[in-house]
Amino acid sequence: MANSALYRTNTAPSASGYKYTFSAWVKRSKITDRQQFWRVLNPSATTYYSYLEFQADDKLHFNDYSSNGTLDVATNRLFRDTNAWYHIMAVVDTTQGTASDRIKLYINGAQETSLVGTTYSLGQNQATTGTESGKNNYVGGDLANNTRFFNGYMSHVSFVDGQALAPTVFGQTDSTSGIWKFKSPTGVTWGNNGYHLKFENSGNLGLDSSGEGHNLTVSGNGRQAVDTPSNVHATFNPLWGTAGKTWTNGNTSYAYGNNYQRSSLFTLYSQYKFYLEWKTSSSTAVFHFNLTNEQLANDGRFGLDTSNNASYRINDSSNALTFVHAGNTDGVVNINGSAVSATDLIRISTSDVAMMAFDPATGKLWLGKNGTWDKSGDPANGNNPIYTWSSGNYTVGDPIYGGFGTEGGNRVDANFGNGFFGTTAISSAGSNGNGSLFEYDVPSGFYALNTKNTNTYG
Repeated sequence: MANSALYRTNTAPSASGYKYTFSAWVKRSKITDRQQFWRVLNPSATTYYSYLEFQADDKLHFNDYSSNGTLDVATNRLFRDTNAWYHIMAVVDTTQGTASDRIKLYINGAQETSLVGTTYSLGQNQATTGTESGKNNYVGGDLANNTRFFNGYMSHVSFVDGQALAPTVFGQTDSTSGIWKFKSPTGVTWGNNGYHLKFENSGNLGLDSSGEGHNLTVSGNGRQAVDTPSNVHATFNPLWGTAGKTWTNGNTSYAYGNNYQRSSLFTLYSQYKFYLEWKTSSSTAVFHFNLTNEQLANDGRFGLDTSNNASYRINDSSNALTFVHAGNTDGVVNINGSAVSATDLIRISTSDVAMMAFDPATGKLWLGKNGTWDKSGDPANGNNPIYTWSSGNYTVGDPIYGGFGTEGGNRVDANFGNGFFGTTAISSAGSNGNGSLFEYDVPSGFYALNTKNTNTYG
């Protein structure tokens, strides 16, 4: 939602405007950047406001500033995990006799008590700004000033007017894993300004599911994603950063601006057979896809083959397997410095969808494009891989980390199962996606990189 927000104008508040609860599941894509994912503000003025934001130092900040006083807290802890979904709850209740109890933050079900910059000057039984009539209630950024938009994913956003609720209304601890997980809210009295956004309707992301009919208006180009707190999909990991790297579209697009190739790792690794797709922004630039059984060095370079005499080549180094697509010589494949005879299906233009399937149990790698595998490969039956990785430091069955590399500002748009290449949706979903959305059929026995498949298949 990097330039998107939803909004609704508050009416007269419930409970005299003394209480409200905001709850949301969020997954960050960009760090070290000030981003507001909830904001209450007059459409044409900045006087008196309320907001929840990630600060540029990656701390979480909650503020309710009114004519009666201010409630303001920020966390000591940092929020820098771009693979995790956080359940964030903000609660205001000015009926409390103790000033510090009038504003509370909860993270994944636990109250945050290590706070900085605290202000508790809003007195007992004073009205708040969060539910004030006439102000716009924004989800996703400061739309009034067209700034500080949230860059990431949001799920099950709830606003309750007139009640100070507990985290157990919106989440619960899994009895097996001990992990805090989503719980559908029931029995909630939402109040005059309450809403519940499930984002289940791709054509109406502002649809209110609370039963109150408090729909929000959508502004910008926010998109529905299958990445949810219940099933986290792989994205690029910006923590493996260096100057010149950029990540966009919820960290599913990656580019490196300088003229020396750098890679970006995925946030999830695999010990099961996995499949993914990608498109490129150039038909002539050099791109490389990497598999490694070790964490990358921070500069993101590994396993590169510097020869430029092949339309695609495979380099098997001591710690990584690298497939490189170069837009120069047609019909040539280079494996570890030796030219071999093979069809040239993987030479891709900007209109092509490249495909990859890898089996860590056998080290077999398949590459293809537009629904056809190179060398008449058949990943489902284990036949005709483009290469079998079994040398160097790699041991068959090791966890596999993946990544893409680019240079010169050229971009890779990866589809990890979310159903998009950058901002472009797949044209027709293939079969066997197991809940994920790919352009082409996923080979039987292969799966998307996500936590549901990791839990099921290892």
